[in-house]
Amino acid sequence: MEIFEAIRILILFAISFIVALFLTPFVAHFLQRHGLRKKNIRDEASAPIFYSLHKGKSNTPTMGGVVIWLTVLGLALIFLAADGLFDGFATYFNFVNRAETYLPLAALFLAALVGLFDDLFGILGKGPHGGGLSVPQKLALYAAVAAVGAWWFYFKLGFNVLFIPFVGTVTIGWWYIPFFILVLTATAFSANETDGLDGLAGGVLLFSFMAFAVVAFVLHRYDLAAMNAATIGALLAFLWFNIYPARFFMGDTGSMSLGITLGVMAMLTNTALLLPFFAFIFVVESCSVIVQVLSKKIRKKKIFLSTPIHHHFEAMGWPESQVTMRFWIVSAVATTLGLVFFFLARFI
Repeated sequence: MEIFEAIRILILFAISFIVALFLTPFVAHFLQRHGLRKKNIRDEASAPIFYSLHKGKSNTPTMGGVVIWLTVLGLALIFLAADGLFDGFATYFNFVNRAETYLPLAALFLAALVGLFDDLFGILGKGPHGGGLSVPQKLALYAAVAAVGAWWFYFKLGFNVLFIPFVGTVTIGWWYIPFFILVLTATAFSANETDGLDGLAGGVLLFSFMAFAVVAFVLHRYDLAAMNAATIGALLAFLWFNIYPARFFMGDTGSMSLGITLGVMAMLTNTALLLPFFAFIFVVESCSVIVQVLSKKIRKKKIFLSTPIHHHFEAMGWPESQVTMRFWIVSAVATTLGLVFFFLARFI
């Protein structure tokens, strides 16, 4: 019965929050004690506005996103192992399911590892500019992760259709593969762009995963909904320590892995075209960067004071916490609209 599935999902959310809340102080202490801070390659000369706004954060450690994916993957493994050893109760909480959660869990793990190495390279001052992997290197690695997923979806699972709200399902054939890669890399890099203010990326991701929890539940993919709930619980615990003034940053290991997992959720539920609503802030942040770069190359002048756009509002005089909270509000409204379109397209 759906009521028991809903109870299971809510309990998993609570368990994830409690586990992550217990784990986070230890992770924060470890990061601070060992000085795991990423070298800032945006200095006063290359980015004076950004530097003036954030020079006081140079001592804040990174890689705090470890708490999120470690909690989700840890709970998945614990309940999977318990299900194999015990009957009944453990089976109730096991959300590892080949048809629903193998792929998002694998994407979360692989992208988290790539992000972890990137963060470590940045901390050690490695890479082309001493700030970790270059953008082309990141793009190649995350596109490779996405390509593996695209191959599996298309050749193993037979996915080759795209749901267009109010139109219906359209077969796109092999175009599904590049579309899949585009969606996953776009969500990963957009989430990373948003991770620039205390609590911003975590809060926006919270609303996005809430939306996919609802979508998955409505589609009767209860294990997928449970994984979303576990992610939400871990994100809330992370935000407890990441809201202004943050004790640590999410880092690439958190933002890139959660972004790419969000893309997998969209493809699994065939709601990729609703991502602009479910991840509205991510779209705006990335578009602001693209428009700024094109304007500087073509017009030789900037449109925004600083990008991504959250820095523009900071430069206008908005306090950091105000920018974050207002972006959360916009994200909540956009996500709600996305769910309205989802329900209308599904039931009308």
